[in-house]
Amino acid sequence: MSNSIGNKVLRQSFLPWTVLEPRSRINSTSTGKNTLFSPQATSAARKSPISTEFHGSKLTVKEKKLSMGKERGLSSFPRAVLATDPSSQIAEKFNLDGNIELQVDVTAPHSGARPAVDIKVTHGGDDLILHWGAVQDRKGKWVLPDCRPDGTKVYKNRALRTPFVKSGDIASLRIEIADPTIQAIEFLIFDEGQNKWFKNNGDNFSIGVPSGGPQVSNVSVPEDLVQIQAYLRWERKGKQMYTPEQEKEEYEAARTELQEEIARGTSIQDLRVRLTKRNDANESKDPPVPERSNIPDDLVQIQAYIRWERAGKPNYSPEQQLKEFKEARKELQLELQKGTSVSEIREKIVKGEIQTKVAKQLEKKSYFTAERIRRKKRDTTQLVNKYPSRSREERTYSEPQALSAIELFAKAKEEEVDGSIMDKKLYNLSDGKLLVFSARSSSKMKIYLASDVKEPLILHWALSRRPGEWIAPPSSALPPGSVSLDKAIETQFSKTSSDNLTYKVQSLEIELEDDNYLGMPFVLLADGKWIKNKGFDFYVEFGAKTKQIEQAAADGRGTAKALLDKIAEMESEAQKSFMHRFNIAADLIEEARSAGELGFAGILVWMRFMATRQLIWNKNYNVKPREISKAQDRLTELLQNVYIDQPQYREILRMIMSTVGRGGEGDVGQRIRDEILVIQRKNDCKGGMMEEWHQKLHNNTSPDDVVICQALIDYIKNDMDISFYWKTLKENGITKERLLSYDRAIHSEPNFRRDQKDGLLRDLGKYMRTLKAVHSGADLESAIANCMGYRAEGEGFMVGVQINPVSGLPSGFQELLQFVLEHIEDKNVEALLEGLLEARQELKPLLFKPNDRLKDLIFLDLALDSSVRTAVERGYEELNNASPEKVMHFISLVLENLVLSIDDNEDLVYCLKGWDKALDMSKGGDQSCALFAKSVLDRTRLALASKAEWYHQLLQPTAEYLGSQLGVDQWAVNIFTEEMIRAGSAASLSALLNRLDPILRKTAHLGSWQVISPVEAVGNVVVVDKLLSVQNKSYERKTILVAKSVKGEEEIPDGTVAVLTPDMPDVLSHVSVRARNSKVCFATCFDSSILADLQAKEGKFLRLKPTSADIIYSEVTESELKSSSNLNDAGPLPSITLVRKQFGGKYALSSKEFTSEMVGAKSRNIAYLEGKVPSWIGIPTSVALPFGVFEKVLSDYLNKEVAAKVKDLKRKLHRGDFQVLGDIRRTVLDLAAPSQLVKELKDKMQSSGLPWPGDEGQQRWEQAWMAIKKVWASKWNERAYFSTRKVRLDHDYLSMAVLVQEIINADYAFVIHTTNPSSGDSSEIYAEVVKGLGETLVGAYPGRALSFICKKNSLNSPEVLGYPSKPIGLFIRRSIIFRSDSNGEDLEGYAGAGLYDSVPMDEEEKIVLDYSSDPLITDSNFRQSILSNIARAGNAIEELYGSSQDIEGVVKDGKIYVVQTRPQM
Repeated sequence: MSNSIGNKVLRQSFLPWTVLEPRSRINSTSTGKNTLFSPQATSAARKSPISTEFHGSKLTVKEKKLSMGKERGLSSFPRAVLATDPSSQIAEKFNLDGNIELQVDVTAPHSGARPAVDIKVTHGGDDLILHWGAVQDRKGKWVLPDCRPDGTKVYKNRALRTPFVKSGDIASLRIEIADPTIQAIEFLIFDEGQNKWFKNNGDNFSIGVPSGGPQVSNVSVPEDLVQIQAYLRWERKGKQMYTPEQEKEEYEAARTELQEEIARGTSIQDLRVRLTKRNDANESKDPPVPERSNIPDDLVQIQAYIRWERAGKPNYSPEQQLKEFKEARKELQLELQKGTSVSEIREKIVKGEIQTKVAKQLEKKSYFTAERIRRKKRDTTQLVNKYPSRSREERTYSEPQALSAIELFAKAKEEEVDGSIMDKKLYNLSDGKLLVFSARSSSKMKIYLASDVKEPLILHWALSRRPGEWIAPPSSALPPGSVSLDKAIETQFSKTSSDNLTYKVQSLEIELEDDNYLGMPFVLLADGKWIKNKGFDFYVEFGAKTKQIEQAAADGRGTAKALLDKIAEMESEAQKSFMHRFNIAADLIEEARSAGELGFAGILVWMRFMATRQLIWNKNYNVKPREISKAQDRLTELLQNVYIDQPQYREILRMIMSTVGRGGEGDVGQRIRDEILVIQRKNDCKGGMMEEWHQKLHNNTSPDDVVICQALIDYIKNDMDISFYWKTLKENGITKERLLSYDRAIHSEPNFRRDQKDGLLRDLGKYMRTLKAVHSGADLESAIANCMGYRAEGEGFMVGVQINPVSGLPSGFQELLQFVLEHIEDKNVEALLEGLLEARQELKPLLFKPNDRLKDLIFLDLALDSSVRTAVERGYEELNNASPEKVMHFISLVLENLVLSIDDNEDLVYCLKGWDKALDMSKGGDQSCALFAKSVLDRTRLALASKAEWYHQLLQPTAEYLGSQLGVDQWAVNIFTEEMIRAGSAASLSALLNRLDPILRKTAHLGSWQVISPVEAVGNVVVVDKLLSVQNKSYERKTILVAKSVKGEEEIPDGTVAVLTPDMPDVLSHVSVRARNSKVCFATCFDSSILADLQAKEGKFLRLKPTSADIIYSEVTESELKSSSNLNDAGPLPSITLVRKQFGGKYALSSKEFTSEMVGAKSRNIAYLEGKVPSWIGIPTSVALPFGVFEKVLSDYLNKEVAAKVKDLKRKLHRGDFQVLGDIRRTVLDLAAPSQLVKELKDKMQSSGLPWPGDEGQQRWEQAWMAIKKVWASKWNERAYFSTRKVRLDHDYLSMAVLVQEIINADYAFVIHTTNPSSGDSSEIYAEVVKGLGETLVGAYPGRALSFICKKNSLNSPEVLGYPSKPIGLFIRRSIIFRSDSNGEDLEGYAGAGLYDSVPMDEEEKIVLDYSSDPLITDSNFRQSILSNIARAGNAIEELYGSSQDIEGVVKDGKIYVVQTRPQM
């Protein structure tokens, strides 16, 4: 054995490692009396008297007698065994039940292939599960192999469960054996559908596994080589922590590997050279350190510990630990050389505290190492929490069916605003409402006012530069007809014409160019009477706000208003003390339960306002600490009960409990009052600050007392330096003013004597536990103590406390928590994070079971969660120079913590699986790792944004309404939801994602841009929040829009030459297609600094020069501006004409009857493909309802009332009342089907081979008929209608045919551009692929599809550009889809495709996608096959048409189907 590996094996543990003092180098061929291995270890492996075992942190050996002659054969398994012949495949059959047969085939290893077991069941059920495990020795204990068939799940960490794959009457599966130590496979078969087990005469089936090749068990391997191989295996596996059993298994696996190598012809000498050469390379190059026998080892250990503490307690590798030990010895030797004696060194470095720490570390044999716990392998999908969401129902219960006149006005005006809304309020007047909001655009401020009051209104107004001031506005700001008065203006509201709009309001707009005003005071005059705001002036602010109190603050919409009103009514009582507040909250829990999610949101917001000191804690009321503790206990007990009964509210209940604190039995609360008296008496500190604090504690204890106690401890520890007292208070939000505000004020500063130090530190430390037990539910140490149990002795009049341990805790849980506490302050936090998360994982199952101490477990979980967040923030520095793999590992840890804390977490669970997959790819050297990790990062961001939106919708309306009722500071209301999000793991996770994103982009060569439409442009930069807000606007000069939000369904405003955004709409979304068709530059910018620079250039003219992967931009000079043809004002848009289509006499057509007079291009193109494309491309069967059928049905006598209503609504539409578009759509859905239409459609569908819906019953036909009507009604959707108006297309002439096709329940859907739209390269195909139906690809579904390019001269070599990040896939039962096919699509100069709806007869099911198990992601051969076939299909269709094509299709069971094609524009 080489010296290097000898030291590693003998002097260090396999994990956790232990650093011992290296006394001497160890000879490579023998070991001394302290060695772990005997030189006798050259005897045959199975007959060796030496048994190697790993115990604790050491690899040890003990002698043991073995019975001779018992080989590792099948004879050691007493169960029924299928005999195996290593040279051939053999079959054994069993009759399970009736005609159900089991056949097992065992394949011996050959030609490099692994052994395999094939299991088949004939005539079994549809839901068969193999319940199985592997056996490695005669003990018969099941182990769980890493090599498992697809779909395998771990069952209770004791067995594996694999579903059979059913094909006809045969259900089968294959198990490959990758571990050479496996001797047999044992199993049972479970029929889930019948809830029935199949056994082998009441026992397990057991199948021996052939080892193949020579009998390696008789091959002798020197023991020192086995030691080295075991060490190398441990290194390869990430230096995991092993149990003694696992250590023994690893040792035997190492032996078997070497035996197999020798059996294949490798000599022992070659093995020794190979194994020792690798480790010789790791030899330390440091010169040998001269030993000094007169330096005691205990001093070296202490010096090494001091060095480790000074370095921040880093997590050293074994090599670093040895080096540290040598450096410590060197330092002491230098001291000796200077003449310092050993006794002087001892006096210098050995102090009581440090000696105790080292002694404890020596007892644990973990001297100065940050050990790591070994995390259990778990099925990540078991973390999914899915509960039926009530939020939408609850949010809408108080919402009116239609928008009011004021709301319609506000909606219309807000869409016009090109800038930020600064202040918005809705006031309730005696006979109506008043809306007022201000908005800033560039340097101008606009004020909008509107009211539905019937009497004419006059605005009496002014401006102000400070509160309470009235200044006459400048004349330039006065609307027409204004009258100037002394320091005020009166302006008449104008009535909105009721002929053009459905809402009737009177409104007023004021525009200011002067930016020096802060706001506008005003009152109203109606019918000679003044209207004020509760006796005061109304006031609209011009200053920016993070959030505005919107309508929710005015009328409580989207809240549990009745509950919030009751809270507001009882707040004056709640202010008396915490006891009153907690008891009132407890009394309201049942009402909150009745209101559901919104009810608990109300309790949370109220408690959060309390916790952040926005509400009064105590007001002239004395209450005993035990009464507060009892009230807390009552409230948390009720919350615990809801947590058990209604799991869908667990996330919000956790948040409530974290704001309340634990509470406790009366004895715990009483100790707060009693223990402070004991502390004063024992430490002789009865006056001054301590007496004032004592009076406050007696009067009304609060969470502030935890901070005050910590401030006192910090003050005493820092040599009575008073600045530390105030520093701790200030950092926790307690000022001198707050101390003076208590009913029993604290006026004095602490002033202790030095002789009081030790006693006060001891007693205040104990007192802190008492305070935290009541007030700090999320404090880790007190939460652990409450769960593990503790006892505090009474003293004098002070009562004792006995807290019993929570029953049913997992084995080893106490040691795990001890590990956490020991490492809670480590500078390097990775090991701590793993320990915290392992504790949370162990705790998780208990949180779902009833337990009379459940709330203690919840508070422990909250404390562990909080500790993770604190550790992550502390660990940012650790990541400064970290590898991408380490950042990804941190991300996975933080994401795991978030997943454990929230409900409805399925999307984030699959993100977590994605990060695990990315880390595996990185470790395996997969070149596409960065590209895949980027897709997981994008999906994680989407999931965080979705969660933040949920929080905002749930909590912000409640915060605004309740905040306005309770008089909470406006800033606290505005940032309420933002602060709630920041308090969780989501904020830390987002920061880590931001750190990793540029690294991944650089590694994957993604650049800073994705160019969707590469058009060179020159224009004026305009910055907007949402493209949606300006989509109907028309810019007079050429404009480059920098839009923060682009979702994919918007229109591009007239006059726009470019749209730049940080958002990521699909390349094939509506807005992307619009941009390409309209020759508008469209690109996504991923670099925040570039985006900020573009935003800073607002108002300037830029030239954009895009390439396929970048955009170069520069400012345009005045001379360039004049010469630029791109800036010339465009002339009037060409008017596109349509020919009115007539009913052709048929209600339905087969594909052979499709003509341009009867159907649109969509139907004709799909009919053209039939019989012309290669046979491996499927074309769905199609029929159609031709042009004119809608008009014919509408004119039928059956529908005369519907026709009359549509005619009346269209008249209003022509007069400009666009609100009726929705009314027209709803009216069209009332059409009845003429019997002749039903007959003809049925005949055509059946004769064409399409299933007729009516065969499944009348209800199915009604579903189909409703889908047809929805397609017709989409002619009047807003986006389509305004799009036709923009190009002056006569909307009445637009006709709608309906293409009818059977839906293929796709595995994947794709869209192909046969010319790459980003580069314009006609030699290159570009395509995008999604899982499930294609609506997620062409609709406004968040996330990106898998995208790839493929050269037409190399169709077998697709290149993936990006992996998918779409969280949702759409799937559907066998059904029919009705596709829109208008005469307004694919017109020259007008892109109408995608404007109208295609409607499936059945609703699609939304499935949250798991890409980590999707073969398109995980199987490179499968991916190459599918993508190549998609590219070949696109190329074939392009060749057929002779021009570039946009093609939509699906993949089902590997077969390509094309559902439509159109010329690429």
